[in-house]
Amino acid sequence: MRHRQRGMTFLGLLIVLAFVGAVGYAGVRLFPVYLNYMKLASSLKAVATEYKGGGGDEASIRASLARRWNIEDITGMDYKEVEIKKENGELVLHAAYDDKVPYIGNVSLTVSFDTTVKIE
Repeated sequence: MRHRQRGMTFLGLLIVLAFVGAVGYAGVRLFPVYLNYMKLASSLKAVATEYKGGGGDEASIRASLARRWNIEDITGMDYKEVEIKKENGELVLHAAYDDKVPYIGNVSLTVSFDTTVKIE
């Protein structure tokens, strides 16, 4: 009497490992990009905290952003590209950019970032 086999075949295991490896490699390639975005977002929040309650004009906000960009070594977007506008009597900092990293050969991964911080 034959017993029914259980488990995964070697070919099935290779396919699962290839998929897990491809996703893991993408995560390794994207980690620095997300780390850079987190530094950018924390810099915007720190500037908003610094100028909380008003008293800041566009030139002083840009100078503060430039200082933080240099200290944090933020890449992917220049501090001059941060949009500073007034909405409902409040200053708003808006940063939106795309970051592209090579993946395998001529295949690249593109990530879009968009963050807005209000200075209250």
